[in-house]
Amino acid sequence: MSKGLKIILSGGGTGGHIYPAIAIANELSNRYADIDILFVGAKDRMEMQKVPQAGYKIIGLWISGIQRKLTLSNLLFPLKLISSLLKSRKIIKTFKPDVVIGTGGFASGPLLRMASSKSIPTVIQEQNSFPGITNKWLAKNAHKICVAYDQMDRFFPASKVIKTGNPVRQDLLNTQEKRDLGLSEYNLDAQKKTILVLGGSLGARRVNQLIEKELIFFKSKDVQVIWQCGKLYYSEYEKYSDKGNVQVHKFLDKMDLAYAAADVIISRAGASSVSELCIVGKPVLFIPSPNVAEDHQTKNANAIVSQHGARMLGENELNENFENTISELLESKELQKQLSEAIKKMALPNATADIVDEIEKIIKKSIRN
Repeated sequence: MSKGLKIILSGGGTGGHIYPAIAIANELSNRYADIDILFVGAKDRMEMQKVPQAGYKIIGLWISGIQRKLTLSNLLFPLKLISSLLKSRKIIKTFKPDVVIGTGGFASGPLLRMASSKSIPTVIQEQNSFPGITNKWLAKNAHKICVAYDQMDRFFPASKVIKTGNPVRQDLLNTQEKRDLGLSEYNLDAQKKTILVLGGSLGARRVNQLIEKELIFFKSKDVQVIWQCGKLYYSEYEKYSDKGNVQVHKFLDKMDLAYAAADVIISRAGASSVSELCIVGKPVLFIPSPNVAEDHQTKNANAIVSQHGARMLGENELNENFENTISELLESKELQKQLSEAIKKMALPNATADIVDEIEKIIKKSIRN
């Protein structure tokens, strides 16, 4: 491999785009001592904090997505796109990357487009079962498209698609061995069932409303609840944390131990969450967010549900069906076994290494040429 390898990674807007990019950067850094990695994100989005915290440089573009209704942001979009394309061209000219990798999000569009125009190899890492507009737009010129689901050639050129899975935290690979640690970390009673509720790093309004409404029901079932409500909602719901059966958390620092302690998990269906839950292998109830582009969370969840690996309820079904569904998940050992075995079959624990293997192939081919 040539010395002075230079890589640009672009992805952001949500943790589901940022953390896979950081995982890929970490794997590349572990393999190559002489490597220069630069991130490009969207100004004022969470990647501008998370990437430096992970130890990498980042440059921000003035870019945002198109809203579903008429807004000032939409009116400014053409100007933002032109600005971002021009800045991306300058970044590429100055940094001279060997490969540019996009993990989704607003900034990856102009950056990868400009890289392709300069004949620089590009790689797309698509986390969802239904790709967004940006990655569909970039696919034609991409050298390789790493995906997490089958049949993605419906959206992308089949010759470029390789199923690698989504990068996940490596500490999730052995959660089954950490149950006692998890119970101790969260001060839980081993004789009681534990439900873990996940709404994403920012939280999920409808999921939080559901849990609040069902607290009496959970008490009647004598179950323990680890409730990650998100930083946007913590001040509203922290009053329910009773140091007993209900624990309310802004976020969970030790996700591996939270997963290890759980008997049943209630979760949104973002791509990273789905990939993690496949590896963890616990019974899951997905409550997909309907407020995302192309309803991709429902499609992510359905990819698991269709293989009998989880249960799913839409937000409009919660009032009628939640208590019966969660009761069955808690009480039926046969269902628990079936779901756990099926969801584990869909796990791709070596995703990060496999993605970097594909990047290496492109670099080697580029050097030969």
